[in-house]
Amino acid sequence: MEPTTLIASLTLFALAIFLGFELITKVPPTLHTPLMSGANAISGISIVGAIIGANVLYEAGQTQISGVIAFLALILATVNVVGGFAVTNRMLQMIAGKKKGRGD
Repeated sequence: MEPTTLIASLTLFALAIFLGFELITKVPPTLHTPLMSGANAISGISIVGAIIGANVLYEAGQTQISGVIAFLALILATVNVVGGFAVTNRMLQMIAGKKKGRGD
């Protein structure tokens, strides 16, 4: 990888971290559940990308650090999706339970 490409990639990564932190800290608590559902969809896309990345290395017969990173990305994105859906489902059950208790 060329040094200019590496510097550009690291700059983009740092800006993404800063932007993500700023966006998340500005979200009111009432919007966290809908945003969590959106984040689950993005993590689903990350899972597909990690599978494709790992498959390319497998077909090429290479065992590089990028294969390990693709596998790690697959594991972390899967944990994020499963945990996010579990929390979202629990919150929706709590809301539905309140509605049933009112006699609606």
